[in-house]
Amino acid sequence: MTFLDHLEELRKRIFYSLIALVAGATAGFFIAGRVTNLLTRPVPELVFLAPAEAFVVQLKVALVTGLFLASPVIFYQFWRFVRPALARHEVKYVASAVVVSSVLFVAGVAFAYLVVVPLAMKFLLSFESPRLHAMLSISQFVGTVGAFLLACGVVFQLPVIMFFMAKLGVITPKLLMKNQRIAVVLVFITAAVLSPPDVFSQLLMAVPLLVLFELGVLATYLARPRKT
Repeated sequence: MTFLDHLEELRKRIFYSLIALVAGATAGFFIAGRVTNLLTRPVPELVFLAPAEAFVVQLKVALVTGLFLASPVIFYQFWRFVRPALARHEVKYVASAVVVSSVLFVAGVAFAYLVVVPLAMKFLLSFESPRLHAMLSISQFVGTVGAFLLACGVVFQLPVIMFFMAKLGVITPKLLMKNQRIAVVLVFITAAVLSPPDVFSQLLMAVPLLVLFELGVLATYLARPRKT
């Protein structure tokens, strides 16, 4: 394919992706209320501080929901564009990485929604006092919850990242095993920072992070070049 042919192919894939995004956002608008109710379930009451704030939040939720609904089509269009440039063994790695990465992202979002967000809200709202009351804006609250969900979804990509770092030769299984104690200490420090100051909450945060690290170590073993 010539350079212009590549541009035409890219234009076509972007066009199909935009159609999928618009369709997903349209569908997302009709369920945005339910999604917002799910996101705001950890708190009993919210307020909006501007006349259009609640409506704008609904539009943002609809757009993000539409992006999530359209993501399979978008990934497929991206795959159709890059597939001809990949070698056979690269196709295998990329296809497997997309599947594993998607599963881990969903797992991270679920973990954030079920564990991290309730614990974080409980801790942050514990600073209320008879003279200090929380008045939570819906836009700020949904934005905070969305940041938690996205952050945990990204953190759960650790095994995939470690796999490709091992493929590039940046890390090795031997190096990870040698520094495993340091990694465990860092995990517990991270859990202590991200969770409320009680042992149970810190364990809830630390255990998944340790599991992700061990899965990453296993992934580096799988990434080692095979001896011929």
